[in-house]
Amino acid sequence: MSAHPFQLAAAYRKERDLLERAGIGSWEALAALEGDHLRRLASASPGSEARLIRLRGQARLVVTVQVAPAEAALLLHAGVGDARALAEANPEDLRRQVGRLQRRLTGSAVAPPALATLQGWIRRARASTGRPWN
Repeated sequence: MSAHPFQLAAAYRKERDLLERAGIGSWEALAALEGDHLRRLASASPGSEARLIRLRGQARLVVTVQVAPAEAALLLHAGVGDARALAEANPEDLRRQVGRLQRRLTGSAVAPPALATLQGWIRRARASTGRPWN
């Protein structure tokens, strides 16, 4: 079970309501959704399939890599779509990529994740995908 409460950003209000109506109330349940189920949910609601897929990607990072939901969202927006992509990432490149995005979003008010934090995420992603740490 994820240590993080299942709370979606305010921008995902419609999707949150849709997921609640479908009985999906945890990161684990959202991460486990298959594509067909997502398409059915999207077709019966105002929530778009692309937004639900993005939320499922966030949920999968939260569950498999054990990052906070905001960290998973940052990784997704930086182009890291899943644990396999994170496992393949170079820590220095990821630091530049995430740092650049975070500066664009928040300016210099919020420091990007430390290199040690990024290495921890990569290590957990490698463990979850079976890729050895080199």
